[in-house]
Amino acid sequence: MEYFDTLIVILQSTIRVSVPLILAALAGLYSERAGIFDIGLEGKMLAAAFAGGAAASVFGSAFIGLCAAVFVSVCLAIVHGFASITQRGNQIVSGVAINFIALGATVILGQAWFRQGGRTPQLRDGERFTTVELPFAAELADIPVLGSIYSNLLSGHFLLTYLAFALVPFTWWVLYRTRFGLRLRAVGENPGAVDTAGISVTWMRYRAVICCGILCGVAGAYLSMAMTAGFVKGMTAGKGFIALAALIFAKWKPVNVMFACLLFGFLDAMSIRMQGNPLPFIGMVPVQFMQALPYLLTVILLAGFIGKAIPPRAGGVPYVKER
Repeated sequence: MEYFDTLIVILQSTIRVSVPLILAALAGLYSERAGIFDIGLEGKMLAAAFAGGAAASVFGSAFIGLCAAVFVSVCLAIVHGFASITQRGNQIVSGVAINFIALGATVILGQAWFRQGGRTPQLRDGERFTTVELPFAAELADIPVLGSIYSNLLSGHFLLTYLAFALVPFTWWVLYRTRFGLRLRAVGENPGAVDTAGISVTWMRYRAVICCGILCGVAGAYLSMAMTAGFVKGMTAGKGFIALAALIFAKWKPVNVMFACLLFGFLDAMSIRMQGNPLPFIGMVPVQFMQALPYLLTVILLAGFIGKAIPPRAGGVPYVKER
């Protein structure tokens, strides 16, 4: 039973750390399916985390913080869209610029506004999201195995956690069962054909990057207003890049994205759990190695175990309308 309880704890941690990865990866999915490669997921998440934490602290409302996080992220997404779609600029350069701007601006503004070394004030109850208990979780907790799974694994998560997992089937439905999703995928594969059919390629791609901005905003809000109680500089810690890797690992498919993010979350949870504990047949290993393990395994998986990942054919290529 001790091993089962340990497994439940690890899976709880897996779900908790996978949520921002799922949201960011789904954000990149909308953008890249429309042909806009977005390496700026990290920057939008970081800016949203700061905006959410700052607004929640100032106005005393988690909902206002969430709205501020989404607003800032969408603004950066539109900037990326303007550079990549309207101006037909290099999408990689635009994404990297957003990452650098977010990394510097959050620290400068945080220090100027709050004087806490780039941090926001600690969020109190009402200023952050709290966990949600599912019905009958307490009553069923004493039931062996199933009670523990329901009460400790399925129940007791943040509202944004349930939203993130609900967005996976919703995204699948949008992409494969709606007219918007069909056009979105067509824009990423053959924008010329879409334009010939009388559909605006520019407007479709802008709608895709706006969807990307909304989901990155929710991911950033989760980091600063649910997972922790305030913004800390650099708190995304590469999660945007891991989400991008998960998106490629999943070959741009929503359900696969969820499982890929859970895999990376499990590796991260295991690295946290194993810090300071000896490994079988190896003994003690440096803490730094355990912290780097998820990133090392990400590189290994992408390098040799996913086969050939073929992105949308028009991905990263500015569309020039034929006259």
